[in-house]
This record gives sequence, structure tokens and C-alpha cells, in this order.
Amino acid sequence: MKINILFGAALMAMLMACTPQDNKEMADTKEDKNHVVETIMARRSIRKYKAEPVAREVMTQILDCGINAPNGQNKQSWEIRVVDNPELLAEMSKAMGEAHPQIPMAKDCFRGAPVMVFIARDLSYDFSAYDCGLLAQNMMLSAWSMGVGSVCLGSPVRFLTDNDLCKPLVDKLGFSEGYELSLCVGFGYADEAPDAKPRDKQKYRFVD
Repeated sequence: MKINILFGAALMAMLMACTPQDNKEMADTKEDKNHVVETIMARRSIRKYKAEPVAREVMTQILDCGINAPNGQNKQSWEIRVVDNPELLAEMSKAMGEAHPQIPMAKDCFRGAPVMVFIARDLSYDFSAYDCGLLAQNMMLSAWSMGVGSVCLGSPVRFLTDNDLCKPLVDKLGFSEGYELSLCVGFGYADEAPDAKPRDKQKYRFVD
């Protein structure tokens, strides 16, 4: 009984010592920020990168986040190839430039990203393009949360696939039969901090 009385007195003293300000600080500590929303709102497309490679361990984590994206019927209707070899990236850039001499940006369309991820879609599944887009978005958001910038690119797909000069390089990626290159994403450490571009909130509305 004596022990219970002493314990109750000690507990009451602790509660009385906790001032309203202390309570507020404790509540603020528990109120975590929504890091997912912060990452989405903070991410920018990066077109200037530091000459610093992204470790394969980091890229593996980004890829794991990518393949956990929602996808139709869990078909996972994508194939992914990662190129972080600077010599191969330079070879691809040179070939795109030679194949499109009338388009100056063709040889620089990787935007200097030290890692390029090539995503192919399964042509046998109607919604595979959407699946690949969701995959890419998961990768870009997870990358940004780890301090890695990214840029989603469509032009390399065109520059690599509309000519015979670049065909051996596309073949080297080794996509399975029935898969078509549809999207490229560059990754690297940002060497710029672009401002957010305005978004038109009239593009969405609630319908009753």
C-alpha cells in the first residue's frame, strides 16, 4: 500500500510539472510532416548534373521502388535497362547526333545525366505504357527523396529508334522480343536548383 501511495504521488508531481508549453512542444514533436507530399511538391526536372556517379546500391533502391509501382493485373509490363557506363552513354550520344545532324540537341538529349534508365513496354498489353509511366514516377520521386535528381525524356526514344545507325545500340540494351523502348529517365546529382513552374489549377475540378 505504501509503495502504491508513493508511486501515485510521484506520478501526480510529474503531471503537475508538465506545463501547457511543455504539452504543446510534445504535441508538435509527435506531429510529423508528410514527407511524401513534401517530396512530390519539391521535385524538379534536372537538366544539369554534377560529374558524380550514382552508386549502384542507390540505383538499386530506386529501381526497387520503381517496380513496386501499381500496374495492371500485376503484369509488370515493363523491362528496364540501366546504363551508367560513361563510354557507352557517349557512344549513344554520338550516334544520335550523327543520325540527326539537322537537330543540334540530338547529341545532348541525355542532358548530361550520368545514369540513363531505358524502359521498354510490353506490346501485347494495351495499358503497358501507363504502367511504364507509373514505374518512372515511382523512381523519380524515390530518387529525389534520396537527394538524386532526375529528368524524364522522350526524345532519346525517337532519336534511337527512327534510324539504322543507332539500332545496334538499342539491340545492345537486350530487350526481350515483343518489347518496345518507350521512355528514358536520367538520374544524377543536381547541378542546378530550378524554380517550380506554375500549375493551372483549373485543370481539375470536382463533379457533383
